[in-house]
Amino acid sequence: MSGNVTANLVQAAYIVAAVLFVLSLAGLSKHETAKEGNAFGVTGMGLALVATVWLSVSQASNGLLTLVLIAVAMAIGASIGLWRARVVEMTQMPELVAMLHSFVGLAAVLVGYSSYLESPNGGDAVGNIHSVEVFLGVFIGAVTFTGSIVAFLKLSARIKSSPLMLPARHWLNLAALVVSAVLLVWFVTSHSMVPLALMTVIALAFGWHLVASIGGGDMPVVVSMLNSYSGWAAAAAGFMLGNDLLIVTGALVGSSGAILSYIMCQAMNRSFVSVIAGGFGQEVSVGADKDYGEHRETIAADVAELLKDASSVVITPGYGMAVAQAQYPVAELTSQLRKKGVNVRFGIHPVAGRLPGHMNVLLAEAKVPYDIVLEMDEINEDFPDTDVVLVIGANDTVNPSATDEPGSPIAGMPVLEVWKARNVVVFKRSMATGYAGVQNPLFYKENSQMLFGDAKERVEDIIKAL
Repeated sequence: MSGNVTANLVQAAYIVAAVLFVLSLAGLSKHETAKEGNAFGVTGMGLALVATVWLSVSQASNGLLTLVLIAVAMAIGASIGLWRARVVEMTQMPELVAMLHSFVGLAAVLVGYSSYLESPNGGDAVGNIHSVEVFLGVFIGAVTFTGSIVAFLKLSARIKSSPLMLPARHWLNLAALVVSAVLLVWFVTSHSMVPLALMTVIALAFGWHLVASIGGGDMPVVVSMLNSYSGWAAAAAGFMLGNDLLIVTGALVGSSGAILSYIMCQAMNRSFVSVIAGGFGQEVSVGADKDYGEHRETIAADVAELLKDASSVVITPGYGMAVAQAQYPVAELTSQLRKKGVNVRFGIHPVAGRLPGHMNVLLAEAKVPYDIVLEMDEINEDFPDTDVVLVIGANDTVNPSATDEPGSPIAGMPVLEVWKARNVVVFKRSMATGYAGVQNPLFYKENSQMLFGDAKERVEDIIKAL
């Protein structure tokens, strides 16, 4: 088959794959169509992969050797991917996603250097444009690479989640950008590897410092933001390789990640620019230890009695439910209560857990009906008419300090207003603060009771008592 025919067929396959990716994003926007969305995405990626391998083999001087090398690389990558996908816990998904983003960034850096070495000499307008593509691709990739590694280390508790507060940290970030811009001019005019190498070192340090300066409370936004960065890094790699599908796919991922980050920032009352600039414009404050009085403890049997007499129950899950793997007994408890005629619903905060949609995935995994899983804005008005709220592993997302204490580090953050219900039962292992490190006065309110212990075991005890 001639080269033109092959290229045309590959381009046609790329167009179909791009459409499938768009359909995938549309499908993933709703619970009911998420499976179809995943199917569209997998089909599109499979089609794109086959087309790319076919194009590479047809253009290579030794097609068989090229095919063998690609097959070996894919076998290694697939074996590692299958192994990690099989053994990873749902609670480890946020850090796994962060680490996967780092691979995208590293790939963009390697593609950039490979593209430069393939055609190091510019001079004309096309050559200069290619040099800019290489420079920006390496810069974005390097920032994504080290930034994602820091996010992985923070989410996996290998380093402290508190922000790194270097002196004049914002000026350091600005200096890195200014110096990189100067190096870009040098690189375009000289086509030397020296400014490219210098920029790579600066970008690696810049990415590390950018994410290290962001506190643990904002890490869900950081993961989403790095998802956006990885998309732009992929798009930059597409420009360097002249691959239209990679450009389209990278742009889809980059833009959707940026939109999601913006939505999450609104849900946390954070400035989008502030977060992506490493906390610029925000002074980090520490919640003062206050005496809110004494908390009240309860036991599973008493909680079961509360639920028996209730007509309306709302469950607000958090990261603690994921850690305890309590979604299955929670689903069983929900089923039992609904059979007794109790109106049971779930209230999900936009940043519950450490990854967007984390709680939704856990509940779907446990076969909780989609129609009773509601977002914060849909459920907040109903709390005054709710008999019992079960707060299972959530902390910062149900903290009244966000609305009642202007000096709190989470002041202004929209939260689930569970304290307005008639009774609140908080499932926790201890009285420790949440991921943001802020005390929660909910624990001390007159209508709140603490049920201590492993969430899964306590829910199972309630089911037995029912």
